[in-house]
Amino acid sequence: MNVLDMALNIGLAAVTLAMVFCGWRLLAGPEVTDRLLALDTLYLNAVALIVLFGLRWNTGLLFEAALLVAMLGFASTVALARYLSRGDVVE
Repeated sequence: MNVLDMALNIGLAAVTLAMVFCGWRLLAGPEVTDRLLALDTLYLNAVALIVLFGLRWNTGLLFEAALLVAMLGFASTVALARYLSRGDVVE
């Protein structure tokens, strides 16, 4: 086992643990803003996990999937924040 494999294993474990904590905050968050921030962080962790799997399996397709998840996560977080602050998404 070389250094890159060990680093990928540690990174996968850390990102998975961060996703578990974000999921817990998403379900048990005391306020809506906490849940919104947990959802946004969950998207970022999902992007990191996809990139790490792309490095592990040495494929470029997962990097495109990570970009797609990042774009959808950003757009949905902005739309949800706008809905929560103004009551509608489109003016």
